Amino acid sequence: MHLYGSWQNYNVTQAGKHLSKVSVMTYLAQPEFWFETFQNWQSEFLSVASIVVLTIYLRQKGSPESKPVDAAHWETGK
Repeated sequence: MHLYGSWQNYNVTQAGKHLSKVSVMTYLAQPEFWFETFQNWQSEFLSVASIVVLTIYLRQKGSPESKPVDAAHWETGK
């Protein structure tokens, strides 16, 4: 989906500059596509890393939200 939308946007920009449209395969070789793609992956990895770090930090042993893994809900009050 990213490839299709980005390719369409690129061709609209090309038309605005009075340049010819490019094929999908040609667009795959364009640095703009790879720059956008890596920016998307970078933001996804940053989000996942933040979730992992916050999960570890917030579930530290001894914290009010921490409980033994095998404890039933009725034993911990939550």
